[in-house]
Amino acid sequence: MEALLVSTGVVALGEMGDKTQLLAIILAATFRKPWQIVAGIFTAVVNHAAAGALGGWVAQAMGPNILRWVIGASFLAMAAWMLIPDKIDDDAAKTKSRFGAFGTTVVTFFLAEMGDKTQIATVALAARYPDVVQVVIGTTLGMMLADAPAVFLGEKIAAKVSMRLVHGVAAVIFGVLGLLTLFNVGNLF
Repeated sequence: MEALLVSTGVVALGEMGDKTQLLAIILAATFRKPWQIVAGIFTAVVNHAAAGALGGWVAQAMGPNILRWVIGASFLAMAAWMLIPDKIDDDAAKTKSRFGAFGTTVVTFFLAEMGDKTQIATVALAARYPDVVQVVIGTTLGMMLADAPAVFLGEKIAAKVSMRLVHGVAAVIFGVLGLLTLFNVGNLF
């Protein structure tokens, strides 16, 4: 259950102000079909599943001592990365294809998630927690918790929530997870 809750919380916070959340707002404004866009975002679970599988493989391939240092360093790197604001490419912002709202969302989210903060976090979380399924469910749920409201409320949310504060909180959480992992607090492995 811890894997599910931590994964959900970390990714929901990490997704706030992320390029994929900005993409969700742009797609909502472009297509004005929120349910199709939300369904398209949900299909990004494929990316999270692949990242989870990679994290599980990494956990199996490394010994516990090396893995602890790699995961700890990854969480600390994520903490630093959270403090760098995301921007969306102009080309992605202009996307309106023959695939419609759902197809365009699936393709653009799949591509945008490749190497994204939340995908890297999913790899690290899956390497950290032995229950990869809970990690994938949690990271997907976290992404949906952040992106679905953005589709429906878009600019109204962005105007009222300090992205700098949200990114700061997420950075602190990643930093704490990194330090706890490096110092083997609670015998994490």
